[in-house]
Amino acid sequence: MAVDDFQLPKSRAANERLHVLIPGGAHTYAKGDDQYPENLAPVISHGRGAHVWDVDGNRYVEYGSGLRSVSLGHAHPRVTEAVRRELDRGSNFARPSILELDAAERFLATVPTAEMVKFAKNGSDVTTAAVRLARAVTGRTRVAICADHPFFSVDDWFIGTTPMNAGIPEAITDLTVSFPYGDLAATEELLTRYRDEVACLILEPAGHAEPPPGYLAGLRELADRHGCVLIFDEMITGFRWSEAGAQGLYGVVPDLSTFGKALGNGFAVSALAGRRDLMERGGLRHSGDRVFLLSTTHGAETHSLAAAMAVQTTYAEEGITARLHALGERLAAGVREAAARAGVGDHLVVRGRASNLVFATLDENRQPSQQYRTLFLRRLLAGGVLAPSFVVSSALGDADIDRTVDVVAEACAVYRKALDAADPTPWLAGRPVKPVFRRLT
Repeated sequence: MAVDDFQLPKSRAANERLHVLIPGGAHTYAKGDDQYPENLAPVISHGRGAHVWDVDGNRYVEYGSGLRSVSLGHAHPRVTEAVRRELDRGSNFARPSILELDAAERFLATVPTAEMVKFAKNGSDVTTAAVRLARAVTGRTRVAICADHPFFSVDDWFIGTTPMNAGIPEAITDLTVSFPYGDLAATEELLTRYRDEVACLILEPAGHAEPPPGYLAGLRELADRHGCVLIFDEMITGFRWSEAGAQGLYGVVPDLSTFGKALGNGFAVSALAGRRDLMERGGLRHSGDRVFLLSTTHGAETHSLAAAMAVQTTYAEEGITARLHALGERLAAGVREAAARAGVGDHLVVRGRASNLVFATLDENRQPSQQYRTLFLRRLLAGGVLAPSFVVSSALGDADIDRTVDVVAEACAVYRKALDAADPTPWLAGRPVKPVFRRLT
């Protein structure tokens, strides 16, 4: 079937109904149909392993599953079996389940740099709890976020710093300042400028590039010297970098850290972990002012905690992190070779750690382009590849990678034509995709 003939009539109709009933048409802005070519945003019916099917009956090799959360593949048997065992035993009680103890012991054995843990449902729950705790223990109000990392929370302290800041008082936004990744001197200047005002430094410990030598250790020293709390957001790096996260790989211990995404393989579970003396401030065994750390009705649902324990077992017993790296390296090499053969190697650029690959689409001036991203995504979808990123799951096989590279090669040939014309418009078939964070719809 020719690309121009690729249509998704049932998905298109479902998207229209979604927008009527759900603001934005999805429950995560990054899953919105504005992130895909016009009329080519598949609505998913089901998934298994590394594949998903849309309501039109098309099958795709899927990347970035569940915003990087489904790292073992959909309906992974060890995870679903653990979940099913708990479903018949009840999911939520008037007192803690013994499973909460089991899950905490298992998590702290997996992440031995932490001394206590509290579970919740999503990343924003725990990053905001970490910030609140840092403010409480330091008595300071300012939060310093890493400017080079795209997302920390849906809550006001972060979203107020984005173009989607409607409804957030400026007084709250003014309390959040930023520092650049990899630049210790700039971070020290910030801490000196706001001396005794910064409660915490919060960042993803690693991203699309490895941390510069000594950088994380340098941040640890700066935080200690300036009396602020060092928080690692390990939503993405957790499990994908190592089972114990980036802190386990690089050997730098934060005061607090947050985990989620891969922790539940698609089930809703996140974790705030850290030093006992800090975490206990949210508990009952201290003499200071109480901190309302986390209190979630569904934070300890038994089936989600069972999923998390099954994920940790699977990672440890099956060498999942190493497999993710191997799959990512194979994919990155294939995509780069295909792009180079088509003469677009400087325009379709694969970046990131092998277990967390993204791609950049650059125009004829080598500037980031949503139009060229639209062209590329359109070709991938028509070839049966659903890839808002190239983040792999362990369910992918060599045949999936090979198929993806073949589709990328076909897309790169069209990319080259658009570059030669210095205008991708004829290949878009509609409006370009849009960035998530923008002021107007």
